[in-house]
Amino acid sequence: MRIGFIASVLLTLSAFAAEPFAPYASVKPVLDALAGQLPAALKNADQSKWNAWSRQEDRAIRARLEQGDLDSMVNLLLFGTSFTSRSRIQIQELAEASKSGLLRARVDDLVRGMQAPGANERLIFVRNLLRRKGIDPDAPGEKTGVFILQNLERVLKENVVFSQRIQQGSSRAQVFRDRGVSLDTTILPSFGLEETLRDLKSRGLLRNGGVTRAAVIGPGLDFADWDAGYDYYPQQTLQPFGLYDSLMRLGLAKTGALEVTVFDISPRVLDHLRAARERARRGEGYTLQLPRGSSLQSRPWTAPTLRYWQNFGDQSGLPVDPIQPPSTLESVEARAVRIRPEAILSCTPADLNIVLERLNLAAAEKFDLIAATNMFVYYDAFEQALALENIHTMLKPGGWLLSNDRLPELPDASMQREGATSVWYTDTANAGDTFFWYRKH
Repeated sequence: MRIGFIASVLLTLSAFAAEPFAPYASVKPVLDALAGQLPAALKNADQSKWNAWSRQEDRAIRARLEQGDLDSMVNLLLFGTSFTSRSRIQIQELAEASKSGLLRARVDDLVRGMQAPGANERLIFVRNLLRRKGIDPDAPGEKTGVFILQNLERVLKENVVFSQRIQQGSSRAQVFRDRGVSLDTTILPSFGLEETLRDLKSRGLLRNGGVTRAAVIGPGLDFADWDAGYDYYPQQTLQPFGLYDSLMRLGLAKTGALEVTVFDISPRVLDHLRAARERARRGEGYTLQLPRGSSLQSRPWTAPTLRYWQNFGDQSGLPVDPIQPPSTLESVEARAVRIRPEAILSCTPADLNIVLERLNLAAAEKFDLIAATNMFVYYDAFEQALALENIHTMLKPGGWLLSNDRLPELPDASMQREGATSVWYTDTANAGDTFFWYRKH
């Protein structure tokens, strides 16, 4: 083994082992610029106040993961097919589903599923989640079902609040600032990133082979999302391999020369990727299931979106036979791809709270590109500004952050918004994203 390669690996492992909180001196410009928007604990901030607040806030942010998990449980209740053969329920059909008994029947099926989950990892996860909340799914009585319905009611009430905030003209961050951090994801943001990368390349802002180190923040885990809610296949993460694929497809990275770091605060996401990497070391691939159709919103995809779905994985893996959807899912077109071990091993997970932490990287280890989709939406403007400062320290000069959230632009900041790319996922009005490009100067 080459000495240079060993040194590079040791340097990377050393950097990833240290995840320090951002120092006070680094965030002071943000505190000064947003003095009127700071939490009470940071008024007249000094190093001591910052250290105390940042540690407490880190715990608070990570605690929001559990509320997001409960939201995912509600999605599983309404849309899941792995524990029941009954019809799925759209939000607008809840009143009728409650009246007809369908909702109660699905609750009962979910409880029975948790009592005998077998190898169903989603049911096992929800079972353990409820136990952490003091609910024993095996206990007689209605307590488990009542708890599930209470969380459904909570989600519905929160949706009303979110809708009111949207009608009042609030930004996405203001709308979802107190929402649980959910891991549910879909293929669409990865398509949006590819279109944005294509746009940057066409403008001469990214060059062939120019990306050797990239990162994804909060890629998510396919559990039971709010739109399609598929749960008939194992949990999976899409975006790390989607980004790898896009960089290769567009010629922005070279085979064998790309490293993708996956930042997350969720032990579920990190452990999932670590397990995939361990299997890859034994020569095993990572199979992604890519169902399409039977969306609860019944929105037809645009032709570019469809082509992206058809080609997903062609740079990082090979097509394989998909798991066939259950008969309760009509008009679902299924395909699958097995990601090659070398592509899996190019993706390294790292526990990092981007709002409050950064890796202390040597110049050669800094990133050319960082992507974050549907992630900043959970944080207010102050927290977003802190995250932007941490991202700035981890990018190479001229490096890019791509996000479908518009972030606060502070005076004299080193990260500046250079432009944006609009991407349409479906033929329905307003069914798309705007991806903003931020560059380190």
